[in-house]
Amino acid sequence: MEYQAGTTDVAVIGAGHAGIEAALACARLGMQTILFTLSLEAVANLPCNPSIGGTAKGHLVREIDALGGEMGRAADAMTLQSRMLNRGKGPAVHSLRAQIDRSGYHLYMKKLLEQQKGLLLRQAEIVEIRTDENGRACGVVTEHGAVWKAKAVILCSGTYLQAKTFVGETVRESGPDGLQPANRLTSCLLRLGLPIRRFKTGTPARVHRDSIDFDRLEIQPGDEPIVPFSFGTKEPLENKMICHIAYTNEETHRIIRENLHRSPLYGGVISGVSTRYCPSLEDKVVRFADKSRHQVFVEPVGLDTAEMYLQGASSSLPEDVQIAFYRSIDGFSRVEMMRTAYAIEYDCLDPLSLRPNLECKGVAGLFTAGQVNGTSGYEEAAAQGIVAGINSTHYILGKPPFVLERSSSYIGTLIDDLTTKGCMDPYRMMTSRSEYRLLLRQDNADARLTPMGYQLGLISESRWKDFQQKMERTQQELKRIKGVNLSPTPELNQLIVSRGTSPVTTGVNLAELIRRPQLDYLSLAPVDESRPELPADVVEQVELSIKYEGYIKKQLAQAEELSRIERILLPEDMDYQKVAGIRLEAQEKLSSIRPRSLGQASRISGVSPADISVLMIWLESHGRKGHD
Repeated sequence: MEYQAGTTDVAVIGAGHAGIEAALACARLGMQTILFTLSLEAVANLPCNPSIGGTAKGHLVREIDALGGEMGRAADAMTLQSRMLNRGKGPAVHSLRAQIDRSGYHLYMKKLLEQQKGLLLRQAEIVEIRTDENGRACGVVTEHGAVWKAKAVILCSGTYLQAKTFVGETVRESGPDGLQPANRLTSCLLRLGLPIRRFKTGTPARVHRDSIDFDRLEIQPGDEPIVPFSFGTKEPLENKMICHIAYTNEETHRIIRENLHRSPLYGGVISGVSTRYCPSLEDKVVRFADKSRHQVFVEPVGLDTAEMYLQGASSSLPEDVQIAFYRSIDGFSRVEMMRTAYAIEYDCLDPLSLRPNLECKGVAGLFTAGQVNGTSGYEEAAAQGIVAGINSTHYILGKPPFVLERSSSYIGTLIDDLTTKGCMDPYRMMTSRSEYRLLLRQDNADARLTPMGYQLGLISESRWKDFQQKMERTQQELKRIKGVNLSPTPELNQLIVSRGTSPVTTGVNLAELIRRPQLDYLSLAPVDESRPELPADVVEQVELSIKYEGYIKKQLAQAEELSRIERILLPEDMDYQKVAGIRLEAQEKLSSIRPRSLGQASRISGVSPADISVLMIWLESHGRKGHD
């Protein structure tokens, strides 16, 4: 029996990382918001790796923070150990990664949601998304018959839609961590005409800390000092725990090979498409048969638990096989499993059915974010969540869509890849996916996106003032440095020769010295008498701006060219079949994806530069060359 439970502006389905950022953005922008979750104990759950960040993922977290999202602040509050990855490479690929206290992160986010003005957190399974006579989303229905009217709906169902878990021959209808799946919503999505596909991911066992012989493992220490995720974090962070590295061996691989016939992955039981960049251990043994060993990262799950996570050793093999191959690893001979590794299969959408603002093309007012869009990872989910929250608010208020260009952010790259190229397996963000890596560094995410966050209304006045001060001090120092000329004194040459570079015979500008690979801003302090005291984040921006000035200018020019065609909007009602000169394949792809702009059209597989030229000519001849 249904009943009218209430009216809200936005209904968000799912309180994982996407749903949290979406709901917070909506509420903070003044929308009355209700956030539904299958279980209050699963809010902000970290069902796989108890970590935030990683290569390219750390960029996403800092961009979410720069826009006014919450993931970075929560990660800083619950950091157990932090490292900046890829320090041996250039600054474009430096990425933060932190081990997180799993239960602490859940409690932090749950409390934040409970205290957020204008946001109601409810435990209930959503079984239907309602639409009005015009086909627009207008509300949701719970399994208890509660009907909530809403002006917009955001679907963030994660890996719960008709989810099944696999441990060898044991197959269960289950979400992550044994939680109940959402079995009734998929049929509603199909009725709404949304394309459904089946994906698969997995997680390793959790083992008891006291059953590991850590003396036989490599130590993986954290960085000191810790760089925080959030630009608003001012208090210094500390490494509270240590991580370790173990290695598989030939015996591990033999056990796995001899039991592949019992693997649901290789026995044809799992039909979902597996993630390409995070394979199970049995998948590694098969695909990389020439490798004699694989790394297993032994990571703490929290301060107040003995659970340890074995990153790199996920599996869906039977439990007895798991016990055997885990115990074959050096240091794990007595290991005791606390949670069995499993694979999980779930329904998700084809992201080509979405507009660049993450609204479903066939259902106005229905937005989607996270793993339901075919992505993999907490960070990718949260990035989509904040964008979906902003855009659902804009939809209700009649404002233009908020669409980040590829040249502006990894978030823009992520969403453009999904909505323009789609994905054939769970999508994972990587630095190689961006053409503008030097512009989109993790250290300058605030410079790129905080003005947008402030204009949207997600950045506080105090934080905006701090940001302005940082930018002003950076520009002042850059101007000062470029005005400092040094004479070729013995002191100067002694200093630079000691750093492994050639002496100078004439006057030299300080910026020119900083550009030398062997020198940096800090090492030149003894000969820079007028140098002011500056915080580390300002020093970092000053040095990188000087060292990579030429490359940055080149990429900025490329980005501006891309931005030019991104501003050329295509009519929503355009009939590509009537545009003479476009190839048949391009007509079909353009009609199916319906790109928002000429720039998006140029990135669609099957649309050639010649097709884009024809489109440009058609727009000019019909007087429909609009700019955003």
